[in-house]
Amino acid sequence: MLTIDKVRDAEDVLAPVINNTDILHMPINCDNDIYLKTENLQITGSFKIRGAYYKISKLSDEERKRGVIACSAGNHAQGVALAAQKYGIPALICLPEGAPISKIEATRSYGADICLVKGVYDDAYQRAIELQKEHGYTFIHPFDDEDVIAGQGTLSLEILKDMPDVEAIVVPIGGGGLISGVAFAAKQLKPKIKVYGVQASNASSMYNSIKEGRAIRLASVNTLADGIAVKQPGELTFDFCKQYVDDIFTVNEAEIYTAILTLIEKKKMVAEGAGAVPLAAVMYNKLPISHKKVCCLVSGGNIDVNRLNRVITQGLLNTGRRCMITIQLKDTPGQFSEAINCIAKLGANVISAQHERLAANGDIDTCYLKMELETRNFEHIESIKATLHGNGFNIII
Repeated sequence: MLTIDKVRDAEDVLAPVINNTDILHMPINCDNDIYLKTENLQITGSFKIRGAYYKISKLSDEERKRGVIACSAGNHAQGVALAAQKYGIPALICLPEGAPISKIEATRSYGADICLVKGVYDDAYQRAIELQKEHGYTFIHPFDDEDVIAGQGTLSLEILKDMPDVEAIVVPIGGGGLISGVAFAAKQLKPKIKVYGVQASNASSMYNSIKEGRAIRLASVNTLADGIAVKQPGELTFDFCKQYVDDIFTVNEAEIYTAILTLIEKKKMVAEGAGAVPLAAVMYNKLPISHKKVCCLVSGGNIDVNRLNRVITQGLLNTGRRCMITIQLKDTPGQFSEAINCIAKLGANVISAQHERLAANGDIDTCYLKMELETRNFEHIESIKATLHGNGFNIII
């Protein structure tokens, strides 16, 4: 049975190994006063080292001798690999084929062997169980384990020490290990504190399960927040969430993109999709509280740089900072420059322009100008469109 003493023991074990990550104020326009617990700056780039290291520290000599196996979307993999390396234990990690390359290579760099599995986290889990039974490895569960949950609970000890007046903590949920530990420890030390969970709407297994009152298994998950893309919550974590979590909310993909972009712009900080979902929830005022001191747990920063580039672009589109406009022109001299001048006078920046002279309808006197623009906001975009329309240009898109 999990106790606060066990969480404190985990804190002692982890003290020489991990960082007590900073809590930073986040100046955004929302109903609450927001702070960030920056676990994206933790060693291995996420909170997962806490639970993985503490679990491995508690293994018997016999369990260590057999070697460890784990399944992960990428962050638990790194935590297990690093902990196993420090204890001199061989480690095999099953990862989904679609895991970010950066997470795969980081796991390999800590000395673990990698087994890539077609599908998502749940498929990697099934393969890990098969290999564990076949070879006798010691299985390190990413979330449904009391020692792992205790390790994650050390985050609450740090938050309450560094921010004793915190009134709510917002936590991402995948399988539920992180929020189970955080909520349990926080409620033991400060019973009136609120703990809220956030899931991606495309991977809302815990959200659905709590609403239905029973563990729900999703048919599929598909989200940028790969670290919380879990089809079914754990048995332990489902019970912890029922008992200690005040409510759970979901955010969509566009809201996740925007939160990642906001962290980059306002705090010069990179978060992966899972790490950004708490901020997305508060940015869009999903919490049932206002004028409270709220700590968002930025759980990880291991996002592939190639994916980050696409996320930034999508985030700019979602916030009106970039737009695509196609206008119809008469194929006569000066039309192109006149359209560009209209846009320039309104202070927009043309990132790219493509002039197509062959019209789809066969009209040889018509051409099209497709432009990508850097803009200030959606009002700016509408002003540009209105000006173009007022100058006789037909806006196609």
